[in-house]
Amino acid sequence: MESINKNRLFLASCMALIVTAMTFAIRARLETVFGPEGVGLTLEQIGYAFTPAFWGFTLAMIIGGPLVDSLGIKKITWLAFIMHAIGIVWTIMAKDMSSLFIATLFVGIGNGMVEAALNPMIASMYTKNKTKMLNRFHVWFPGGIVIGALVGWLVMDIMGLSWQIMVGTLFIPLIVYAILFLGQKFPVTERVQMGISTKNMYASLANPLFIFMVICMLLTAASELGTTQRIESLLKTSVESPLLVLAFINGIMALGRAFAGQVIHKLQPAGMLLFSAIFTFIGLWLLTITSGGMTFAAAAVFAVGVTFFWPTMLGFVAEYLPQTGALGLSIMGGAGMLSVSIVLPLMGMLMDNADAGEALRTMSILPAILILAFTGLYLYMKKRNSTIIEEV
Repeated sequence: MESINKNRLFLASCMALIVTAMTFAIRARLETVFGPEGVGLTLEQIGYAFTPAFWGFTLAMIIGGPLVDSLGIKKITWLAFIMHAIGIVWTIMAKDMSSLFIATLFVGIGNGMVEAALNPMIASMYTKNKTKMLNRFHVWFPGGIVIGALVGWLVMDIMGLSWQIMVGTLFIPLIVYAILFLGQKFPVTERVQMGISTKNMYASLANPLFIFMVICMLLTAASELGTTQRIESLLKTSVESPLLVLAFINGIMALGRAFAGQVIHKLQPAGMLLFSAIFTFIGLWLLTITSGGMTFAAAAVFAVGVTFFWPTMLGFVAEYLPQTGALGLSIMGGAGMLSVSIVLPLMGMLMDNADAGEALRTMSILPAILILAFTGLYLYMKKRNSTIIEEV
C-alpha cells in the first residue's frame, strides 16, 4: 500500500497557502488601481467589491468542512486549485466593480477550500504537535503576503509594469502546488481516525467553549486582516509606500510563527492569545499617532500582536475540542473571514467620511475587548488544567 509522504504534502500545503496569502497583498495593491485615482471607485465601493474574498472564503469553509470528511481531503484540495485558477484569470480581466466582485468571489472560495482541506490534514498528520505545526503551516500566510507585497512593489512601483502582470505572478505558486499534490496519497481526517460519529461532531459544536472561541475569532480576524487588507488607504498619508509596511508586518509574523514552538511551550495557547490581544491593541493605538519611520516601529508592535492569533485559535480548537472535527476548524476560519467581510466596507465608510486615524482608533476597540475575553479564558484553562492534574 502506498505510504503518505508527509513532507511533500506539508510543502504542497505551504505553497497553496502562499497563493492564498499573495492574493491578500495583491488585492491590497489593487485598491489604488480601482480606487478614486484609478478606475474611479469609492473606498466604500472597493470595500464591497473585496468582501467576497472573505464571505466567499466563509462559504467555502462552511460547505467544505463537512465535505472534507465525506469526500476526502484530496477532492477538496483540487477544487481549491480550480477555483484559484478561475479567480486569477477573472481578476486579470476585471474592469469594473462587478467583474472585480466576481473575480474576488472565486479567489475567496479557492482560499476557503485551501483552509478547509489543509488545516485538518495537518492536524491529522501531526496529532502530537497540532498547534506547533499549524503555526509552522501558517508561517506562509504572512510569508506569502510578504512575497505578494514585494512583487506588487517591484512590478508596479519599481518596474512600472501593468497590474495584470502583477496578478499573473500568482500562477507560479499555483502551478507548483498542483505539481506537488499530483499523484499523492492523502490521509483521512482526525475525526475519521478517532471514530467520532457525525452526530457527535454536530453535538460538540454546541459546547460553550467552542461557541466562545468562534465569537473571539470574529474579533481576532477583523483586528488582523481588516487592518492589513486596507493598509494602502490607512497609511497612505503616514508613509511613502504602505506595501512595504505590509511586507514588514508580515515578515515579523512569519518569523514569529516559525519559532512558535518555544512560545507555545512557555505560554500555552490561552496565554499566547492574551499576549497577542495586548500587543495588537497597543500597536493599533500607536499607528494612529505615528508617521514616517516611526510607523514601522508601531507596525512592529502590531505585528507581534497578530502573529499568533489565527493559527493559535485553530490550534486551540484542534487540541482541546478535537471532537468538532474538520467542521469545527472550518467554522472557526469561516467566522474569521466573515467578520472581515463586514469590517471592510465599514472601514471604507469611515475613511470616506472621516480619516484613516479615526478608522484605526475604531479598530482598536476589538483587541481591547479581546484582552478581557482572553484574560477570562486564561484563568479558566489554568483552573481546568490544575483540576485535571489533581484528578490524575
